[in-house]
Amino acid sequence: MSKKVTICGVDTSVLPKLSQDEQTKLLKQIAQGDSAARNYFINCNLRLVLSLAQRYAHKVENLDDIFQIGCVGLIKATDNFSVDVGVRFSTYAVPMILGEIRRYLREGSIRVSRGVRDVAYQALQTRERLESECVDEASINMIADEMHLPVYKVLYCLDAITEPISLSEAVYSDEDDSLSLQDSIADAKCSESVWAENISLTDALNALDDKEKNIVMKRYFEGKTQNEVSKEIGLSQAQVSRIEKNAIDALRHEML
Repeated sequence: MSKKVTICGVDTSVLPKLSQDEQTKLLKQIAQGDSAARNYFINCNLRLVLSLAQRYAHKVENLDDIFQIGCVGLIKATDNFSVDVGVRFSTYAVPMILGEIRRYLREGSIRVSRGVRDVAYQALQTRERLESECVDEASINMIADEMHLPVYKVLYCLDAITEPISLSEAVYSDEDDSLSLQDSIADAKCSESVWAENISLTDALNALDDKEKNIVMKRYFEGKTQNEVSKEIGLSQAQVSRIEKNAIDALRHEML
């Protein structure tokens, strides 16, 4: 007897399994309006909903709610899927199930439009078809060409149905230490090249005389106008402009 595992009140050991041929046969019957086939097919695919719902176990107190929302996505996928598209049912159903769950969790944030979702699902189907027919891994460019759409639009639509990831989510963990996603993201403002540029700029500024350095600091670090600077240091705007120009030329020379 198979081991009993109960999730959201569902005993997974009694859920029926379908072969690919059985799924295709049932989907054709569903398309012809067979309600019994529809109910049986949905019941057979509850494992898929359960596996996706468990991803959100840490985000909710009641996993049953997530499971029920996921079932809504499964029902929508069942009712809208066509065997003529040439892809597995799970490829079409997973984004729809996850979409329903994410929409439920967001509660009131901006929803992904039907048109965007349709393009995203079509892109997923196109990728699976290309990979089954001719390539090991279909690139975004290949998918966009096949769909006769700009690459940016395909990327936008796929991103819209992608589950967001928390920067605090652990990407590595052991008994002594853990690494979160935010720990692995580089900061462009703290790169070695930026440090070198900052050091060079500091040295160049220190090479200016006090008046030139004062004007440059006020103009480019404090964001003041030449009029404001001239009033503060007691020089005419023309004098400030001339000193500033000479200082910039000197900085360029020092940093070459």
